[in-house]
Amino acid sequence: MPQTRPTGGGPAVEQPAADMDSVAGRLERNARAFPDKPAVIHPDGRTPSSSGSYTTITYGELQQTVEELARGFRRAGITRGTRTVLMAPPGPELFALCFALFRVGAVPVVVDPGMGVRRMLHCYRAVGAEAFIGPPLAQLVRVLGRRTFAGVRVPVTLGRRRLGRGHTLAALRTTSASASRADAAALTGGDDLLMIGFTTGSTGPAKGVEYTHRMALSIARQIEAVHDRTRDDVSLVTLPFYGVLDLVYGSTLVLAPLAPARVAQADPVLLVDALERFGVTTMFASPALLRNLAGHLTGTARGRHPLPDLRCVVSGGAPVPDAVVAALRRVLDEKAKIHVTYGATEVLPITSIEAAEILGDDDVVDISRQDGGTAARAAAGEGTCVGRPVPGTRVTVVPVTDGPLARLDSTTSLPTGHVGEILVHGESVSRRYHRAPDSDAAHKVTEERPGGEASRIWHRTGDLGHLDAEGRLWFCGRAVQRVRTGHRDLHTVRCEGVFNAHPLVRRTALVGIGPAGAQRPVICVETEPGEGGAALDESAWTKLVAELRTMAESHAATTGLQEFLRHPAFPVDIRHNAKIGREELARWAERQQASSTPSPGQRAARLVPLAGWAYLVGGAVWAATAGVPDLPVLRWLWWVDAFLSIGVHAAQIPLALPRGRAAGHGTASVVGRTMLYGATWWRAL
Repeated sequence: MPQTRPTGGGPAVEQPAADMDSVAGRLERNARAFPDKPAVIHPDGRTPSSSGSYTTITYGELQQTVEELARGFRRAGITRGTRTVLMAPPGPELFALCFALFRVGAVPVVVDPGMGVRRMLHCYRAVGAEAFIGPPLAQLVRVLGRRTFAGVRVPVTLGRRRLGRGHTLAALRTTSASASRADAAALTGGDDLLMIGFTTGSTGPAKGVEYTHRMALSIARQIEAVHDRTRDDVSLVTLPFYGVLDLVYGSTLVLAPLAPARVAQADPVLLVDALERFGVTTMFASPALLRNLAGHLTGTARGRHPLPDLRCVVSGGAPVPDAVVAALRRVLDEKAKIHVTYGATEVLPITSIEAAEILGDDDVVDISRQDGGTAARAAAGEGTCVGRPVPGTRVTVVPVTDGPLARLDSTTSLPTGHVGEILVHGESVSRRYHRAPDSDAAHKVTEERPGGEASRIWHRTGDLGHLDAEGRLWFCGRAVQRVRTGHRDLHTVRCEGVFNAHPLVRRTALVGIGPAGAQRPVICVETEPGEGGAALDESAWTKLVAELRTMAESHAATTGLQEFLRHPAFPVDIRHNAKIGREELARWAERQQASSTPSPGQRAARLVPLAGWAYLVGGAVWAATAGVPDLPVLRWLWWVDAFLSIGVHAAQIPLALPRGRAAGHGTASVVGRTMLYGATWWRAL
């Protein structure tokens, strides 16, 4: 029940959210202070254009929508503690839904759709969702997945038409607007559960991370301090969570004109248009998007100051190449700060470092200079420097342990320069996973403090790294992705930093073939175009491999690495388009090392679709030259063959593309082979 307080002998008045230190309370406070200030600026069409048309929602309008939705949710039965699946595209409606759920004390459940339907359903089943908010297509998945969503009692369909039982969002808003205006936020805050966000599961099972109000507001304060955020900022948003923080700060957020699952393919012309049109002062973007943007800005004849309003650029989500930082430094205004952050779903951010420290005195990566910035040391095999811990966050490095860590005390930490697993403690660290005691046991460690001090809960990141003498953290890769040979462990990011310094290398990935403890290391290489923008030919590739082998022998981290495989386009994560899918690459490398010739059974199976194409083409030629004989059976078989060879094969292309790309084939090759051979080709990959 809402808490009440007496006012001068009159009736009790419900306590507004703005009087409480909660996420919903911060938005309400901002809406009261500046109701006419733009809160969300977003492209209003499905395909943004540079001519384009944006819509602005003010803080007052957003808060009114939040209150209407909150009243509707209460009437529908979504109240405090209701675990609610939230599936909505990025936009003002998504932020209104989030804050309305925060306001009633419900708990949004957010899963990255890029992990695939099967894994998404597993996440929802593990949470035990009680309400479901999503578009009609998502509601269809809910209806078909009755076992997964057996506990859902309040389905809400986005739009005006519902699918099956439940409510529509439009109807909830209409009924709530005509109802009593009395509204109060649930008394939530502090250590109350705010939301559940799932890890991507790129290197293990996806886990539900519990966010509390205290944790979220601590994240906001840390980013505010490290990146000098203020309510006067205009922020370009590429990830919805950062938009939530913007609304907490009271700044204006501009939704980037891009597809969330294809940030690397975002049109830089549209991005620059949005940055300039709205005077964007700060932005967060993945390294893949920033590479694209830097390449566009470098190719223009606009000089060194194309974006004079942009004062802060932040990147993270995957290791940020030093070359990308250097490219941005060359084209952006001198006053702009470029920050590289390191964090995880369980704790954000952990550390931060600025471009000046990465590049030293120059705006280029010079691997010959050992006295320059951290980029030079990264090219020598030390890993990627991700900076110092943000205020309020403690970092330690402990020996690598594949199983549970039994204890943590002052003697556990490794000395400076020694690579181990990175552990983190602080208010911005999630203390537990949702309904996952086994994951808590594997990833959370309690440190007992002497003298009766309160114990600390540390989070095991699963990442490898080391601390230097200046207190900076160096990231060396994931623990589960280290290559374990017969005589030493090889760390992915340390080794890749050496080879990535070559000008013809776009990026590399270290993978292991064989069982742990006896793995054979292989370096997968994605190359840059050669002279004139053409792909490297075989002779240029052979020369490049020789140079990479020479580089390997020059550094302790890479000594003995001899096997290099060329890959056209690395598989990457859906969220940032930058985190390399090394597990997929390892399987690809193993197949490449084995015979690439199809087995006799596979060759025989491929004769069937080839025979179908021969009949299809032969029948068409026969009909065109000799006329069609009056044989209905042959005519019927020809149309069936056309349906199978053209329609069915074309329908398999979306399924074949991820397998084909992971196996090293380009898009055109995958499409052509799938149309020719169908499933007899791509299912064998």
